[in-house]
Amino acid sequence: MPTTAESALFRPYRLRGVEFPNRIWVSPMCQYSCDDRSGEPHDWHLAHLGGFARGRAGLVLTEATGVSPEGRISAQDTGIYTDAQVAAWRRIVDFVHGQGVPIGMQLSHAGRKASAYRPWDGRRETVPADEGGWTPVAPSPIPHDGRVVPRELSTQEVRDVAADFVVAARRAREAGFDVLEVHNAHGYLLHQFLSPLSNERTDDYGGSPENRARLLLEIVAGIRAEVGPDVPLFVRFSATDHAEDGLTPEDVAAVAGWARDAGADLFDISSGGLVPATFHTGPGYQVPYAEEIAARTGAPVSAVGMITTPQQAEDIVSSGRVQAVMMARELIRDPHFPLRAAHELGQEIAWPPAYDRGRWPQEPARGA
Repeated sequence: MPTTAESALFRPYRLRGVEFPNRIWVSPMCQYSCDDRSGEPHDWHLAHLGGFARGRAGLVLTEATGVSPEGRISAQDTGIYTDAQVAAWRRIVDFVHGQGVPIGMQLSHAGRKASAYRPWDGRRETVPADEGGWTPVAPSPIPHDGRVVPRELSTQEVRDVAADFVVAARRAREAGFDVLEVHNAHGYLLHQFLSPLSNERTDDYGGSPENRARLLLEIVAGIRAEVGPDVPLFVRFSATDHAEDGLTPEDVAAVAGWARDAGADLFDISSGGLVPATFHTGPGYQVPYAEEIAARTGAPVSAVGMITTPQQAEDIVSSGRVQAVMMARELIRDPHFPLRAAHELGQEIAWPPAYDRGRWPQEPARGA
């Protein structure tokens, strides 16, 4: 296909010391596939993440990766709290880098949503200790939908969680990751602290919005001090709880502004996950949240939510309100989506040499 006008989707983007070759980024996708429960990524994770790099995504992000054993969503999740995990991740990082693609790790603590069964097990309750589960922790002893009552963290334990994130960031850098993302969305621990629906504490980590945001801000500041000025640091937010008296985009924008002052660079905007909620979905349904957070903070953002076609992604980025799109389900269906998008949008992109023969045929010149 003849090259047309420059595509915003394929314009490189630089943030601190990392250049992203395009704006199609891989959203974190939990795989629940560490069958040995070691937290070490295996061949599945190499094929999963490596395939997106081979397909020429502009950034590959890992699944939510536990900063501690009890911070994992399930016992089959990956972790970044042992030397063996660092070594296992380095193998994947090296492959992704070999494709010319940067890679980031999403650091996470599941809080009251931890010790879960895998989705395909068909069970929503907390995994009991005799099946390898553990007692989840949370800001307050308020259970998540159908789960056990979590144990409330002491003030010192909250500080210990912040330290776990910082150590995890150090380990991620040892493994070679270029970008770090703090998971502060989808009802996991940091989101639980942020929302008044799940935080009823009376110490320095509860009550006012500033106090409820304190743990996140300590983590962001701690990671920035640990990794230095060249590493991009993202924060994923749920822009709204989709629930009465829960977080609103205005609330989240205020916290995002504080996080930016503490050292965060870009906000990965999603929604929901804290409490059961009903809300409208459809193509690009969460993009307006990203645009609103960007407008309120002036910060770079990425958008998610049923982004499935090259032209749709192009339109979102070319608006200038969003720096990148995060994609998941469409990339599962087509890990080579960036290659196809470049073809459909008339852009040149470097294919893996071994796959070059698979390029779409050039359209014949008119009149040939």
